[in-house]
Amino acid sequence: MSQTEADQNSPAGQKPPAQELPNVQKPQAAQSSLSAQKPPNVQTRFSSTMSSTRFDSTSAAATQGLTNVRTKIVGNRTGRLADAIVAVVRVTREMEGVARSWIGRISSVVTPLGWSMLVIVPLAFAFGYGLGWMELVVVAWAGLVLVLVAVIYLVGRSSFTVQLKTAHSRVIVGEPAAATVTIANPTRHRILGATVEIPVGAALAAVTMPSLAKAAEFTHEFLVPTAHRGVVQIGPVRTVRADPIGLVRRELIWTEAEWMYIHPRTIGVPSTTTGFIRDLEGNPTRQISNSDVSFHALREYVPGDERRYIHWKSTAKTGRYMVRQFEETRRSHLVIALSLAAADYANDEEFELAVSVAGSLGVRAIRDAREVSVVVGERTPDFAKRKVFAVSRLSTLTRSRLLDDLAVIDLDESALDVRDVARVVSEQVAGISVAFLVCGSTTTPTQLRSASALFPVDVEVVAIVCDPKIVPGLRRVPGLSVLTIGYLEDLQKSLARSAAA
Repeated sequence: MSQTEADQNSPAGQKPPAQELPNVQKPQAAQSSLSAQKPPNVQTRFSSTMSSTRFDSTSAAATQGLTNVRTKIVGNRTGRLADAIVAVVRVTREMEGVARSWIGRISSVVTPLGWSMLVIVPLAFAFGYGLGWMELVVVAWAGLVLVLVAVIYLVGRSSFTVQLKTAHSRVIVGEPAAATVTIANPTRHRILGATVEIPVGAALAAVTMPSLAKAAEFTHEFLVPTAHRGVVQIGPVRTVRADPIGLVRRELIWTEAEWMYIHPRTIGVPSTTTGFIRDLEGNPTRQISNSDVSFHALREYVPGDERRYIHWKSTAKTGRYMVRQFEETRRSHLVIALSLAAADYANDEEFELAVSVAGSLGVRAIRDAREVSVVVGERTPDFAKRKVFAVSRLSTLTRSRLLDDLAVIDLDESALDVRDVARVVSEQVAGISVAFLVCGSTTTPTQLRSASALFPVDVEVVAIVCDPKIVPGLRRVPGLSVLTIGYLEDLQKSLARSAAA
């Protein structure tokens, strides 16, 4: 997004070319736009449908019970004196607002060293001339010269356009990522150089832009750190104008911020192993239904049964109406439950492996167009009296949406452990066919067995324990399969072995 300062003299309504930081001089419109910056997937909605009806009255009863600024100043009094007092207070407040605005602008560009100089110079003049101390007089005049030079550095604006571009808005953790900032001179004369700063997460990329001739451009590429999973804010690009001594510093914002999602690493998982289900029409369950696909038995007709399910051959043999009875079938519904409890992991390495496992399973299910739910345990507020039993569902609309959500999750001491997550999932998610419980090495086998016991008997429960210090393995207990993996590459082999067993 580019802006040109030369457009400042354009008709009203056009956006100013340069926006300054909230703590420096900045037009009011720019401040509101910056304060509203959020990641792309964060939206704020507000609507108001309230209506009001106004009644004007000049009677004495109209002021009864009224509480506003006028009543606080003059009460219920009317007349010229009261109006004059109110007018004086109103003008005073307006002047106070203007003074605060100017003081805010000045304080935003003056550094602590500059404020110190503004105090030292008058004192040096007073004591130097008052005491006849010529050294202080020299210091006072030298300081005054430095202040005047600093003020000159604040005069004027640079006329150039700035563009911030990222090669990719989504990258995998550990992969190299870069962004470029391009500064062009659209004027007919040479412009002076400037210092350009680009915030990159918690870091800062500083670029010294050289002097640019007519129609010249300057491009600088900088790296974006991707060592850790998360969301990195890049920008907004700002230029800095400061005097050599550092008495003043003026910052102008030229672009909006860009956001880069750093996704967890995933691995390809064969589609035949994610669900342990290979039929096309659904799996028969132990629940009996009057209308489905999988035939179960015949029973005698009762009022209310569908006539189309009458079995006429059996009816002819028995002399009574007989209807078909079916076993209820369902499509494969995968649930991937990831624990965010710090107690379920020995270190951050195990948690990152668990996030990658959940992402790999979810991406495979989305590609296979399976019905999948990826959930994480909610955290309990710091001052809550009771534990919060709830889970958050991550987006499974697309692969990118799921990985975007996985990029921002993190461990929490008050989050639900794997057993509590299994309890909430078994109660709130219907039609589960396979449940994956992803946790770390500190989760005990007893916890895993109690978690699997919370699901219905016809649900296949698979616990994936992430422990980089252990040899991959597969253990089966009644109603539960426990896969232990040390690296992400072990997931594919362990799932294939479990599906074949």
